[in-house]
Amino acid sequence: MQWEPGPGEGAQAPAFDCPVWCVLCRGCRARLREACQRGRGAIRLPTDMLSIKLPQLFDIHQVPKVFREDGIISGYRHPQSSALDCILSSFQMTNETVNIWTHFLPTWYFLWRFSVLCSTLNFLSESYTWPLLVYMLLICVYPFTSSCAHTFSTMSPEARHICYFFDYGALSLYSLGCAITYGSYVMPDCWVNSWLHQHFVPIAICNTLFCTSLSCYSRFLEMQFPHRSKVLRTGAFVFPFIFDNIPLFYRLLLCCRGSCCHSEALPSHCYHLLFAFLTCFLFASHLPERLAPGRFDYFGHSHQLFHICAVVGTHFQMEAVLADMTSRRAWLIAQAAVPSFLSTLGALALSIILNLGIIGIFSAPLLWNPHHSANHPLTPPVKRKQL
Repeated sequence: MQWEPGPGEGAQAPAFDCPVWCVLCRGCRARLREACQRGRGAIRLPTDMLSIKLPQLFDIHQVPKVFREDGIISGYRHPQSSALDCILSSFQMTNETVNIWTHFLPTWYFLWRFSVLCSTLNFLSESYTWPLLVYMLLICVYPFTSSCAHTFSTMSPEARHICYFFDYGALSLYSLGCAITYGSYVMPDCWVNSWLHQHFVPIAICNTLFCTSLSCYSRFLEMQFPHRSKVLRTGAFVFPFIFDNIPLFYRLLLCCRGSCCHSEALPSHCYHLLFAFLTCFLFASHLPERLAPGRFDYFGHSHQLFHICAVVGTHFQMEAVLADMTSRRAWLIAQAAVPSFLSTLGALALSIILNLGIIGIFSAPLLWNPHHSANHPLTPPVKRKQL
């Protein structure tokens, strides 16, 4: 490449030889600019590759009744979405998007807390920690299952029911995890080694089966008897909650009488009960969307608030369980029987098998008769929007 001197410059070329100098040459700058333009054209992607096709959304009158929610008017996904459409919809603003993420993100928070505990406690050889192990596993499972249920519940009416069957089963197993930890760490001093203490976990297993069965059965009544279905489903979860918290209620009663012991965990227990009450209230009342239908389709409806309250309540419950486990460790090891494999991990394994059997029993009619739950014709064919 020949260097040409400019006006007023001598005929001698610069003394250094550097590739950067080529950029400053009169002819090279134009050539470099032309090469850059050619490079941009060579790597330019087709327009179709940059466009993302997101699923189309529908209003309440465009979807079958089984997919409708009280007070939610718009933002419904197609009732025969593919699995890919369901996954894509989690990144699109629908009336389920916040429901998906308010349980998917907390799953990672609980997994992080679990990993920290795994690095500080010996879950493998120390049987005193096995109830906590069961509890931590289940508080990671139930929000993840709920997130998956909300994600894939619009693949078909049958898939919607089956997804929520698994959601109910995970919640009932969570109630078992609460019972195992409460029976091991939260039981009042005067109840340790009593009849209730010895049979607390077996009764909780029966409650788990009752909870899963009744909540799954309530979905078959949803079309013809929606009020009865809601009452049954609410009662299915309230009953094991009340049973699990009987030891805690008694401890709070003792505190009201001025005879508190191990009180450092009680504030967290109280916060957990407060958020549990809010969770139940929001689940049963469908507020605020019932007061202003259509205003809370995407943000602020009761199921989103219910998810948030449930996760925050679980956080306080976890902190309370950890506080009781640490502060009462020496006394419980000296006075109570050491938690066994059968009463912790064995009880969890048995409950998982039985609950899967119940879910299979309720799912079988839907799989044998796919149109049993679809009482209304589907909406017009999906038309995709390019965004």
